[in-house]
Amino acid sequence: MTRQELALELRSKGYNCCQCTACAFAKDMDVDYVTVFKAAEALGSGLGGMKGVCGALSGAAMVIGLKNSTANLEAPDSKAASCKLSRELTDKFQEKAGSIICREIKGVETGKMLHSCPDCIKDAVTLTEEILGL
Repeated sequence: MTRQELALELRSKGYNCCQCTACAFAKDMDVDYVTVFKAAEALGSGLGGMKGVCGALSGAAMVIGLKNSTANLEAPDSKAASCKLSRELTDKFQEKAGSIICREIKGVETGKMLHSCPDCIKDAVTLTEEILGL
């Protein structure tokens, strides 16, 4: 099963967009699945009310940080590189989805959906794989 397929299967089980994206990469990270699931819980639905960043994008950024960080607690030395990758992710995601803000993507004010949640999840997973070389 591909990560995209896994992420969409998780969505059918009721996971939010952030959980779908992040948990699809759980086996690739140095973090147990339950911790990934719990950490992603409050980042779905555009930060809980479609007012913030798309949950799928938040999950992808979470994965990038967890995979790219050196975890050097004494002298954090991977921040700039992780932020650069996150910026690349955000730019590419915005290009595909038309926005990075959940309510804009879902067309709450305009009545015109720019991108569906499953498409956001698929794009977030694909872009994460590309950016991390997975």
